[in-house]
Amino acid sequence: QVQLVESGGGLVQPGGSLRLSCAVSGSTLDNYAIGWFRQAPGKEREAVSCINRWMSTNYANSVQSRFTISRDNAKKTVYLQMNSLNPDDTAVYYCATDLQPTCAGWSHRSLDYWGQGTQVTVSS
Repeated sequence: QVQLVESGGGLVQPGGSLRLSCAVSGSTLDNYAIGWFRQAPGKEREAVSCINRWMSTNYANSVQSRFTISRDNAKKTVYLQMNSLNPDDTAVYYCATDLQPTCAGWSHRSLDYWGQGTQVTVSS
């Protein structure tokens, strides 16, 4: 059973940075894509970023050039480096996967495995 655990959220001032981690257990990480999503209160869930098994990445327009996704297969961890944060980035951030290797259509796929989420709050 694949389990995902997010960490690294917190309170940060506008313009600040955070690095989120998604630790995977119950499986090797090497062969599948992982996506990051977020959901703010009263808003629909938004796909943020995805990294496939070959290290290719996708980003939502809203975070392009500010966020960077990466993976360390040996540590079974996927990271989301978030820079130049603004209040619109405030949300619970989740990582998820369906054990498929690509990010094709990732924002609309029905993903089987989700973490519990980590809260990111951007406020002065």
